[in-house]
Amino acid sequence: QGANLFFQLIARRYEKVPTVFTSNKPFSQWNKVFADVTIASAILDRVLHHCTVVNIKGGSYRLKERKEYMKQKRHIVNTLFEQGQA
Repeated sequence: QGANLFFQLIARRYEKVPTVFTSNKPFSQWNKVFADVTIASAILDRVLHHCTVVNIKGGSYRLKERKEYMKQKRHIVNTLFEQGQA
């Protein structure tokens, strides 16, 4: 049902207003995302008709920020622990 509702949203917006999508799935996997090849094809037909695809490859900024945060947190904990030993 979710795929059908999403299709209806896309169909209403089609050729009327701009829509920006972000996805970590290639178009070839959208039929798995929506679990319906027909609806996935219909959505992609409308989405890709007047689109510009920007394919960005690289690491996640959120994951990078999280790793830096955890590294800093470990440093603070280690510093506190070392001070407690003195």
